[in-house]
Amino acid sequence: MATLYDVPADALIEALVERLPESIERPDWATYAKTGAGRELPPEQEDFWRTRAASLLRRVAIDGEIGVDRLTTAYGDTKDGSNRYGVAPAKKTEGSGKIIRTALQQLEAEDLVETAEGEGRRVTADGQSLLDDTAGDVLSDLDRPELERYA
Repeated sequence: MATLYDVPADALIEALVERLPESIERPDWATYAKTGAGRELPPEQEDFWRTRAASLLRRVAIDGEIGVDRLTTAYGDTKDGSNRYGVAPAKKTEGSGKIIRTALQQLEAEDLVETAEGEGRRVTADGQSLLDDTAGDVLSDLDRPELERYA
């Protein structure tokens, strides 16, 4: 039985995007929202919202009980280059809490994530099952020799 630790993160997230319920969709306001304070423009990808939701599901499963504050740090950005002029050190900026919170609420409505009072959010049994089933399918699809030992 494959788990989410047995497959590459990018392959798992790509496969999860297709398996997430249809009700997880981008809100109207998200078309104009930046993904963090360090960004200049909102994301242009069509499937950004579902990709972020899949990534959040994976992150919550790995980290256990985790809150929106720690997730904004994890999805933040290092501001460099464009306006530092090579003098000041790079600054870390936080990701958008509104995007993370709303995506987590949509995952919660689908019973993939639950709120742990005072501890943040954690993945449910259904969410873990979705992750493990998807990881098994991704692992069987991979043709990489270094991952054959898991098959």
